[in-house]
Amino acid sequence: MSQEKHGIEKRRYPRINKNLPIKIKHRDFDIVTETKNISCIGAYCRTDKYIPPFTKIKATLLLPAKTKTANRYVNCEGTVVRTEKDDSSPEPHYNIAIYFNQISKTSILKIDHFIKNHLIFIQT
Repeated sequence: MSQEKHGIEKRRYPRINKNLPIKIKHRDFDIVTETKNISCIGAYCRTDKYIPPFTKIKATLLLPAKTKTANRYVNCEGTVVRTEKDDSSPEPHYNIAIYFNQISKTSILKIDHFIKNHLIFIQT
């Protein structure tokens, strides 16, 4: 039985499908892309570069607000936990899952606030 059929969320933190700007840094590369989905402890995004699982990265995420001055940046460190080739485009692209393993409580609260506000907007 899938969790979608019963509406049961088994994750510790809710996840939303949202395209948010994210910069992924490593000593060998810098990538600017967008998330496909986000939670307080991870993100899923598409890149044009293969990043092997277990690669340690630094990430900067932009949480948009109603005004540009209210935009919030979240900086953290993470690990790529999954890399999948995306065969849907003619150019090589990869979907990667990042686990935020070094993120401050303040940053978790910023993401949590953003997600809850987004969920409230969807439900109204």
